[in-house]
Amino acid sequence: MKNTALTTTHEALGAKMVPFAGYNMPVQYEGVNIEHETVRNAVGVFDVSHMGEFLIEGKHALELIQKVSSNDASKLTIGKAQYSCLPNDNGGIVDDLIIYRLKEHTYLLVVNASNIEKDWNWIKSKNDVGADMCNLSDDYSLLAIQGPKAIEAMQSLTSEDLSAIKFYNFVVGDFAGIDDVIISATGYTGSGGFEIYCKNSEVKQIWDKVFEAGASFGIKPIGLAARDTLRLEMGYCLYGNDIDDTTSPIEAGLGWITKFTKDFTNSEALKAEKEAGPKRKLIAFELDERGIPRQGYDIVDDNGNKIGHVTSGTMAPSLGKGIGLGYVTTNFSGVNSKIYIQIRKNAVPATVVKLPFYKG
Repeated sequence: MKNTALTTTHEALGAKMVPFAGYNMPVQYEGVNIEHETVRNAVGVFDVSHMGEFLIEGKHALELIQKVSSNDASKLTIGKAQYSCLPNDNGGIVDDLIIYRLKEHTYLLVVNASNIEKDWNWIKSKNDVGADMCNLSDDYSLLAIQGPKAIEAMQSLTSEDLSAIKFYNFVVGDFAGIDDVIISATGYTGSGGFEIYCKNSEVKQIWDKVFEAGASFGIKPIGLAARDTLRLEMGYCLYGNDIDDTTSPIEAGLGWITKFTKDFTNSEALKAEKEAGPKRKLIAFELDERGIPRQGYDIVDDNGNKIGHVTSGTMAPSLGKGIGLGYVTTNFSGVNSKIYIQIRKNAVPATVVKLPFYKG
């Protein structure tokens, strides 16, 4: 089990630690609902240092990224980030990721912790263009400082104007007394804020100063359980739940990051799928009655016939109702369609809704 540079800090704060993606991670501190509301209303800090970071450099860096990723990375200028995915050869997804353009020929790829080795091997296997690849995952830490008070609470720690960093943009600057830190407006919560990339040796100083600066704003450490409820209220996909090696970006509703203006891995097959229309689609639903949908529960029609399954589900703390994502056959995927979630012996009625669940 790997530790992050802050594991002992979390333990000292009384965090409940669990194994996650091969790392010893804090799942909660005070409780999921309290932590969730802290991020929605004030500011909270996640240690997400388990995420993977790859540096792709050289004059062929973009060529490699264009080949392995579904989005059009040629649109990235220095200081911008882009959400994308790595399609596999069989119509599924190797991983979803964020691509940052750091310099003219230097890109940072941030991947999911559980897929670091898989992604690295996949990209390397496609690198016949001679791009330079470097796996920085074990050397870098990542803090997500999220919530509506994040800008105000953190401004004293940097000479950069945090309010000027637009969504999916970033700067490299000073933060909490450390130079050359990536300050990125790429969150996973829907409540604004920043992600801070730094070296493992720097993260404890940054963590301490962040909590000092945020004290009067009600800042709290937040665990992975609240990260999951926050992202689900926004309808953001989680790899391993809502997307995986068997789900296509088209059926997962990720057509917006799948650009057929270029060739990429399996692009012809995905283009054909888009034109024909997928047989199933990822939908968002709210329960019409009390209940909590969970991953793996069957989705049925009004006659009890199975039409799909739940991929993510929870009792949404901000909404006070059961919500979820799941795949259903396309004829049940329209907004306002009536479906039923099989919760043990009960088929609980639910309605297909438009994302996000949480409107802010």
